This record gives sequence, structure tokens and C-alpha cells, in this order.
Amino acid sequence: MSHISSSEGLNIQGFDPSLTRVYKEVDGHALNLHVFLPPGHTASDRRPAIIFFHGGGWMAGAPSQFFPHCEYLASRGMLAVSAEYRLQKKHGSSPQECVKDGKSAIRWLRAHAPELGIDPKHIIAGGGSAGGHVAAATATLESFNESSDDLSISCKPAALVLFNPVYNNGPTGYGYERVKDYWQAFSPAHNLSAATPPTLVLFGSQDVHVPVQTAEDYKREMEALGRRCDLHFYEGQGHGFFNYTEAQMPYYTATVREMDRFLASLNYLVL
Repeated sequence: MSHISSSEGLNIQGFDPSLTRVYKEVDGHALNLHVFLPPGHTASDRRPAIIFFHGGGWMAGAPSQFFPHCEYLASRGMLAVSAEYRLQKKHGSSPQECVKDGKSAIRWLRAHAPELGIDPKHIIAGGGSAGGHVAAATATLESFNESSDDLSISCKPAALVLFNPVYNNGPTGYGYERVKDYWQAFSPAHNLSAATPPTLVLFGSQDVHVPVQTAEDYKREMEALGRRCDLHFYEGQGHGFFNYTEAQMPYYTATVREMDRFLASLNYLVL
């Protein structure tokens, strides 16, 4: 299977976070959370929050990929965050470090909920492509925790919003050759349980990087466990169809609308 191009984690211009916070320093690298605050937000609020992880095949990409989504959800009353995490091209890291960072980021948000004005019980994780894997991993995988993390703080999100996620890393999924020594513990699709949170999956029907069958199998296995998994296919669309670009704007808008409906159904947004 070919690697997903770093263009899937493209750098979007024109969106400015309200604030940036370092959530982790590791191997000489400071990793940031880019935070978008709702209008009139104060530290005394207890709002739901969502944290996004960008795509780029665990190799590259930029948090700004999800800045448009963050700005939109902040305008709807949520605190929204886009996270940096270690990448192979920038940090020489492996996919394992991506998951460790994702878990650290959610733990940091939960630990700092009082000063950020968020409800620590209502933190949602989202992401696209490899970032979708990171988000799903925080909800499903027991391993791959940073040694410096306080494991008494949960990294489990209350819900998942996934855009063309590479959440099956088995022999028929994505990235198997890179993670084959530990794939069974690393693949969210192989670690589902009755505790896996409600999940929205937005998927291009012509994705050449991620087999469509993996999305259908994931939904079926989630429902067999009695868990909610809303799966929406977008006909004729490829892997990065949901990005905020001129060419993809109709699908950016359509997927954001679906994300809004899903979050409203869980009472994180008001219709």
C-alpha cells in the first residue's frame, strides 16, 4: 500500500487560533495545542471541547488542516483545538509516537479543564487520515502511553469524528508494513469494545489509500458491540475530499454539516 501524501495534511491559511499552549516537551521538541475559543468564553465556563489531529501518513502535515473546523465549532459554542504531534519527517518518529502524543494531548486538556473553561467529561477527538487513526487510538488502544504521562488521567474521548481514518492497520488495512511488529495492539479496528465511544465516519467512496471495506467492517463490528457508528460515504470522492480548499469546498461544507448534526445529537451542540 502506498504512503499517503503529506498534501493530505495541507497547511491552511487565514485562520488564527485564540491561543497556543505547549502540552508536552519530549526529545527536545515542544508540542503545541492551537485553541479556538467560543465568543465570550470565560474560564468559569464548562463547555464541551473537541481536539483534532491532522493527516499526513504519520509522516508530515500541519495542525492548520483543521483550523477551519475549529473556527466553525468555536462559533457554535465548543472549545476547539488542533494538535501538533511528532512526525517522521520532522522528528524522526514512528507511528507509535503519534499515538503517545495524541493520548498526552487529551490528558493535558482534561488536566487543564478548569483553567480552559471546558467540561473534562465532554472532550471529543477528531482527525483525518493518520490523524483519524490517532483520534481513534486514544479511544481504543490500551498501550502506547508516554512514560511521563499521568495515567490516572483518562485519555478516552467521549465521542469520535473521523475523516477517512486509517483505523485498520492489519494486513488488509493501511500502514501494515510500518507497524507489522505491533499491529494487533495498534489497530483501532482490532481493539473495539463495549466502551468504544459513539463515532462518526466520513469517507470518500473512491479512496485509493484506505479500503472502503474497512469502514464498512468497522461499522458492523461497532454495531455488533452495541455501539453507535454513523458512516457516511461521499460518492466519487478520494482521500482528502473533506479539506478546506476551493476545489473541495462543497464537500468540506457537507462534512461539516454532518459533523454538526452528529455532535448536536449527542447534545454537544444546540440545533
